[in-house]
This record gives sequence, C-alpha cells and structure tokens, in this order.
Amino acid sequence: MNEGVLFRWEEAASVLGCELFVPETGRKQAGFCAVSADSRHIEQDALFVALKGERTDGHRFVEGAFKAGAAGALVCNEQMDNYALIKAAESEEGVLLIVDNTLKALQLLAKAYLDKFSGLLRIGITGSSGKTTTKEIAAAIIGKEKRVVCNRANLNSDIGLPLSVFQVRAEHEAGIFEMGMNRRGEIAEITGVLRPCLALVTNVGSAHIGSIGTQLEIAKEKKAVFSLFTGKETALIPAGSEFAAFLAEGVNGNVRLYPDAEGVFDDVKDYGILGWECVIEGKKARFALPGRHNLQNAAAAVAIALAADIGVEAIVSGLSLVRPLPGRGEVVETTLGGRRVIVVNDCYNANPDSMEKALAFFDEAAWNGRKIVVAGEMLELGDRSTEEHEKLFSRLEAFGMDNADKTYFFHVSDMVFPDGNIAVYNDMEQLKIALNGDAREGDLVLLKGSRLCALERVLL
Repeated sequence: MNEGVLFRWEEAASVLGCELFVPETGRKQAGFCAVSADSRHIEQDALFVALKGERTDGHRFVEGAFKAGAAGALVCNEQMDNYALIKAAESEEGVLLIVDNTLKALQLLAKAYLDKFSGLLRIGITGSSGKTTTKEIAAAIIGKEKRVVCNRANLNSDIGLPLSVFQVRAEHEAGIFEMGMNRRGEIAEITGVLRPCLALVTNVGSAHIGSIGTQLEIAKEKKAVFSLFTGKETALIPAGSEFAAFLAEGVNGNVRLYPDAEGVFDDVKDYGILGWECVIEGKKARFALPGRHNLQNAAAAVAIALAADIGVEAIVSGLSLVRPLPGRGEVVETTLGGRRVIVVNDCYNANPDSMEKALAFFDEAAWNGRKIVVAGEMLELGDRSTEEHEKLFSRLEAFGMDNADKTYFFHVSDMVFPDGNIAVYNDMEQLKIALNGDAREGDLVLLKGSRLCALERVLL
C-alpha cells in the first residue's frame, strides 16, 4: 500500500458492496489518499464524491475532478449514462466506485475508515448553539496532553462530518467532532459514522425549530448522539437544562450532568469584550472569548476534558490559548465612515437563543462610548418566525431607548418587519451608507444575524 493511501480500491468496493470500474489502460493508483465532495478543491489522488444537491449535481463535475488530480470518483449507478461517466473515467484514467446512493456510501466508508483506529478517543459535540466554539476550546485543552484532530470549520453535517473523519491519522489520540443537523434523523445518521465514546450536548434551543417542530422534538433529535452507546461510553448533559432528565433517561452508559460556569470555575473576572479571567483549583487562566455564553462553552469544554482525564494544568493552559473564530465573537478594530470603531463580529449565524445571549452580553459589556446593534434576520424558524422576530424587535426597542444608542435590522426574506426606532433594511448598500453616516469615533458595534444575511459585508 502506498504511504498515505486511505483505502485500496478493492477494499473500498468490498466495504460498500459495490461495482468497481477500472480503466483497462492508463494509470491506476493503489487507492485514494483523500476524500472531497468539491471538484474545485481536489487533492492529488483523492476520491471525488459526486453528490446531488438542491442546485446542482456533483456528477456533472466528475471529469473535471479527474482532470484536477482525483484518482477516482464515488458515483451513483442511476447517473452513469446521464453523464457518460464510463467515458469520463476512461479518458482521464480514473477509477469509479458505483453505488446506489453516494451520500450513504460516503457515510459507510467513513465509518469503516474510523474502524481502523480502535485506540482513538472519539468525542462528539451537539446542541442548538455553541458547538463550534466548544469544540475549539476542547481541542485547545485536550491538545495539551493528546494529539488531536477535529472538524475543519463547522463541517458537522451528514456530509461534513464523514468528510472530516478522513482527516484522522495513526498519530491521533483524540478526535473531537461537532455534530449538527437541519433535518430529522441527521444526528442519528452521523452518530452511526462517529459512534462517540464521549458525547456532549451543549443545550437544547430553538435552532431549526421550523423544520423540527418543538423544543422537545429537538431534544429527541439531539439525544440520538447517545443512541449507539453500549454501556462503556459517557454522556455529558447540561445540568441546568430543562431537558436534562429527558436527555439522561435510558442512556446506556455513564451519565454526567455537568454544571454551568459558576459550578466549574472557583472564580471569574469579567473583562468585557476582552474576555474573562477564570480560576480553577487555584490556577488562573485568561480566557479571551467575550460573553457569558462563551464562558458556558468553556465550562462544557472543561467537562469534556475532565471526562477524558485531562489534568488541570492542561485545562488552564488550553483555555489561555483560545482565540475567537472569525464571525464568532471576534473583536476587531476598524473604521466606519472614516471613524475608528470596535466591532464584535458574531454574525456567523443566529437563532433566538444565540441572539439573546449576544444581546445580553452586549448590554452588560462595560463601554465608555456609544453602542450600535446591527441585527440580522433569523432564518429556519418556520411558523415561529413572526413570533420570534416580534420578541427580537421588542428587545431591540428596549436597547434603543437610550438616544445615544442605535439599532439596525437587516432582512433577506419577504417578511414585513416593523421599524419604530429601529432602522430596517433589505438592501446591504443602503445599510452600509446609513451605518457609515451614523458611526461616531469610539462606537462599539455588534453584528449578529443568520449566515444568509452575511452582515460582515457592512465592514467592506
């Protein structure tokens, strides 16, 4: 086997129980060395996974993936003739793994790949919010004592998680993976891939409530992260959650209810937008992520570390290493309208829970100057959208009662939003003009909205 080969072709075909097409002439690598579902970013000798999406079909790009260096492609047998895949494979000397369903095959292959690493501590993190931040904090802490691998960015879906596990290598001792969902059954699917030894729920909120229905239904979906426990695994559940008892009931493993930040840290000192000083077992850590919600994410990460038998020195050192991720509580100095301002860029995504946490932090943050909120529409709320945005506008109205403060709201849907003392926009250029005109030297600006709003554009 070539160094770096993840699967030989024959081995992969055996795992999938599928047909293997190998051109009679031309190059043939021993197997594939990476996995990608994006033909624009193909590593040499990778397996390209052709997935059918809402807007396009990955089978259109098989030939292009071969030209870019892919050694093979995972394709659906129903698309063989539609996209002349045999011809593409022969002309570019590529191998085809031919299956009924490429997504299911990707997940099965990822599961089989993880089976090669029996000694890997597999850690899964799910919840309505805080997954990515908790993962990054846990990785910084556990990385002080173990060689760690984790999802890149937030590749946490039915596609993203299987792709992420192919980053595991023999030297890794712990794999920390966030597990997200936007539909029923998705957590169960990716749990079948990862089969975590240690799994944590950050919280049960209202993210994706439009597609799931109720918070109890969301809790049921999140609980699936424990569904494949065999008795030896550990479930970490937030003690303060109203769904704690429901999440713990019937779990076939060791259940630990982890406390909130006040129960984890002996003392904390709030430095506002500069984060916190945390004391644990008499040792101080300077934790750079602002907001009480991030302190709770740190508490969850500490719970993971303690369950993994990580020492307090590593916990303190790891907490001190953490820095905000782009768009997730990132504090930046910039100019608006030629005037220097400080921006808390927390606009990677938003739901009612994370929006409230961000606004609560912004309210409490000590600041000598004016505060400006630029809020964006919260998506995927379904029938709850009107109700939740009414609550948000009441919250923003209360914030804007001080004439020294300003509030803006940006939306991307056709919903009708009230304005009052809140400036409402659905045109980004108009919002930028207004914000640049209103900004004053020394303002503190919060950006918070769903990803589709892309509120970071106001800074460009």
